[in-house]
Amino acid sequence: MIGHDCNMIAQSLIEIAEMVRNGRRSARSVVTEALATIQERNDACNAFVAVNSAQAIEDAEALDQRVLHDGPVGPLAGVPLAVKDTEDSIGYRTTFGSRMWASAPIASADSILVARLKAAGCIVVGRTNTPELAAKGVTDNPMFGATRNPHDRTRTAGGSSGGSAAAVASGMVPLATASDGGGSIRIPASACGLPGFKPSLGRIPDGGPNPVDWMNLTSRGVLTRTVDELLTVLDVIVGPDPTDLRSLPVPAVRWTQAVAMQPLPMRVGWSPTLGYAEVDPQIAATCAAAVDQLAGDGIEIVEIPSVFDRDPIGVWMTLVSSYLRRSVGNRDTMLMDPEVASMVNSAASTTAQQLIDADDACHRINLQLVDAFRHCDLLLTPTLAFDPEPIGQPDFRFVRATYPFNLTRSPAGTIPVGIGAAGLPIGLQIVGPQHADVAVLALMRHIEQTRRPGQL
Repeated sequence: MIGHDCNMIAQSLIEIAEMVRNGRRSARSVVTEALATIQERNDACNAFVAVNSAQAIEDAEALDQRVLHDGPVGPLAGVPLAVKDTEDSIGYRTTFGSRMWASAPIASADSILVARLKAAGCIVVGRTNTPELAAKGVTDNPMFGATRNPHDRTRTAGGSSGGSAAAVASGMVPLATASDGGGSIRIPASACGLPGFKPSLGRIPDGGPNPVDWMNLTSRGVLTRTVDELLTVLDVIVGPDPTDLRSLPVPAVRWTQAVAMQPLPMRVGWSPTLGYAEVDPQIAATCAAAVDQLAGDGIEIVEIPSVFDRDPIGVWMTLVSSYLRRSVGNRDTMLMDPEVASMVNSAASTTAQQLIDADDACHRINLQLVDAFRHCDLLLTPTLAFDPEPIGQPDFRFVRATYPFNLTRSPAGTIPVGIGAAGLPIGLQIVGPQHADVAVLALMRHIEQTRRPGQL
């Protein structure tokens, strides 16, 4: 396990930004420390695939000058930021973890998410690893190799935001961008012992000059070490953009305030298998113990043995394979990760009617979830069904509980609730009804703040 003893771990991004804004610490010193930590720790987990130290220090020094002259610096002043290699960031090449984009032009504009974070004062220090085209629940690809879990280097950090999760969990940076089209925030967050949150579709805009890649599935987001840090960042990045057809209005109240005012749910549903997924008994027991603790807080627990009548993986695969084929176009799939290439090639025979049928199936899947919410305010389930798989030994049973809630566009989060026998974190997934983001975040925060001894 990578040591957790550096100053970057001790300071939250909230504290870092406050110190930089008040002139008690320079952005340059913060960024220099992050760069040194990356150099020291990255070889162990392969979270970063590109770092631009000179540009990061130059940007930090420019921010320090604004502080010195009482200029605007933003609520995240001086916070080192890692950017997932699916997101454009000025000065970096976006490769999507793919050799097909290895020679892509250097980005001359930031994505909406990166632009908002930089406007808030963040300093980009580098790019984080992702499976090719962000298409798997583990982070490995033929160009950059595998990202290793900071808690056990023989295991995956999860995917597709595994590089971002490993970068944050190992203390290299306090903040990284992420995205979730089938669990790609929640899976690596759970695997690495972090809180992770997939907002409702459209909360964080994903527009810009190009059409959204997985238009009806993917939500943008970030990874942090605590829920309070997550809320601070969400207040900066949530809100509509006219180039995203799906984007939702600005919330009436800042989320830091809304979550603080949100009461605990009256009842939660506990569904360890969702009706179709085999779950490791120890993981199920650890999550059940965390759920039982909520009963002691006055929350009624409702057992829901089955939420869905079947595993919706076929619907998800139909949509994702088609989205991937659109991205790849006429490029040679022989250059690709064979697993991802197989998904791309499988879509060659998909008809327009089959795509419409998949969209229709999302409606029916959501009806089943709506029916579950007639009995509870929030739905709880293990985030991962099994421990993260060993590097190079694919066993995707561990990621079977996340993708249904991309099909339903639901807000969903994960929060660490324990450590298993293998020494790996265990996460509890919290799912809300349509647009109930604040309720999900409030319960995540409550669980984080009331952890028992022995929990992460």
